[in-house]
Amino acid sequence: MNALALRAIARADAPQRARPDSLERQLRRFRAEVQPRVRALAARHPRLADLAASFPALLFALAIPRGRFRPEPVIADVIRGVGLRSLADRAGVALWLRKLEPEMLRRPLPVLPTNEEFAKRIVNHFPRHPKFVADWLDAVAFAGHWGHDDFAVWYARNFPTKRRPRPCLPLLCLWAWFSGQEGTRAHGFLEKPWNPHIEYKAAREAAADWDATLDLFANLGDKPIVDAWFAGDTVDGYEFVPLLTAADMFEEARAMKNCLRNYGSDIVHDCSRFWSVRKDGARVATVQISWWPGHPLLDLYEIQAAQNTDAPLEVWQAAGRWLRQHDPVFNFNKEIKWGSVPLDRKMWRELWKPYWLAKKAIPDWLPLSPSRDALRAL
Repeated sequence: MNALALRAIARADAPQRARPDSLERQLRRFRAEVQPRVRALAARHPRLADLAASFPALLFALAIPRGRFRPEPVIADVIRGVGLRSLADRAGVALWLRKLEPEMLRRPLPVLPTNEEFAKRIVNHFPRHPKFVADWLDAVAFAGHWGHDDFAVWYARNFPTKRRPRPCLPLLCLWAWFSGQEGTRAHGFLEKPWNPHIEYKAAREAAADWDATLDLFANLGDKPIVDAWFAGDTVDGYEFVPLLTAADMFEEARAMKNCLRNYGSDIVHDCSRFWSVRKDGARVATVQISWWPGHPLLDLYEIQAAQNTDAPLEVWQAAGRWLRQHDPVFNFNKEIKWGSVPLDRKMWRELWKPYWLAKKAIPDWLPLSPSRDALRAL
């Protein structure tokens, strides 16, 4: 056999000899805790092993499947030589996840949006460090499912790597979704709707303001407060107007730019009542009447001018005279245990029914029955 023939045989055999080395290098890139299962699957057939280089996320998803996904039919398709796009569709693995490196794969992949427009935008926002990718994928999947695709891309871009991503994500999903649902009750409480250009901090603040309004109406519903404790009156030119409904409280909070919306629970548990102080028809302060545990008298707890600033002395003086016109004794026999008053069921259903219907599901974090714990956890 001449030298030319020997060189030809060597060239033909080179890829077969090199391929195991290349595959081994690729398999070593998977995290140590997942390598045994990934290696076991790759060893079943060369086409499965090829996925370690061509589509690591798909190999990972078949080796470590998400709950209820049966990988064997897709594994059989890989061995038969079915194309990657079809395989990805059958496995529920978005094709844009081909960009994931083996080091980024830590736990079963969530179901993610697959449309091409989404894929073009999302790939620009992968976290720079592999340790954030698993949490990032879970958050993007959650945002896409419980919000919408545009919101998911926004959240992917603003993914908070310096703090846990999920504590406010359900609330942000609701806020973003209802921002596009004009005519719903919850949309009517929005002061700053979501848009794809809003900064993360501004979004958190806007969603928190909206959440405070939801909390107020979930506590009070549309019914007026039966017992205002004291009657309204005018003293020294200042008019004391009782705030008897959630709508009254909402308007006062917006006009005075204060935190009044946070007190729905205080009202239904008979811890506080609120009045708007006005002079010549203009709002000048908000009064909170409350009581201290073990103290038998109702008292001026707080008087705030606009933006939670201190009210002028003359407002305090007028409020003191107004209070002394009434019997300030609080009936402790009527004291209500905190947390024992249910949220308004009718309002709860009115707020969330459009969302449940659109999503065709009731998430465990937003249950059908009114829940203070769920509202607090948003």
